[in-house]
Amino acid sequence: MAILKILQYPDERLHLVASRVDVFDDALKTLVADMLETMYAAPGIGLAATQVDVQKQLIVIDFSENRNDPLAIANPRIISTSGKSTLEEGCLSVPGIYETVDRAENILVEAQDIEGKFFEIKADGLLSVCIQHEMDHLKGRVFIEYLSRLKQTRILARMKKLARERM
Repeated sequence: MAILKILQYPDERLHLVASRVDVFDDALKTLVADMLETMYAAPGIGLAATQVDVQKQLIVIDFSENRNDPLAIANPRIISTSGKSTLEEGCLSVPGIYETVDRAENILVEAQDIEGKFFEIKADGLLSVCIQHEMDHLKGRVFIEYLSRLKQTRILARMKKLARERM
């Protein structure tokens, strides 16, 4: 397993749209293991393949207390939504930024596991928000793009300053 480099906003690669996972092989299982290791090390509760510069529709999630209940989802598609949730979100690609975003409270998602088998997930609360957040990454969208233009501008300035300080 390896820790992968997480792309940082405003990296343009974060706006690329992911393609479907068509091959469910050992390379995919290795990628999932690497993504989980990367997410745990960051630390985070969700990670999309696009955040590690792999343009595939693949996400991993684990918000269990002991970090021992990982979920890997390929080719997710929201079938239905209901209700409204407003939770504070953060993102490994936008470190240190936390903002409130409106999302669906309940979702039904069709997806594939790492073997390629189709399954459905009924999610609410944090799992629902996390899936929607990570699915946005697969569409080339970062959560701060739900915010006002003023907040986006301030966050962009802060991220550019952090990038300069890392050099």
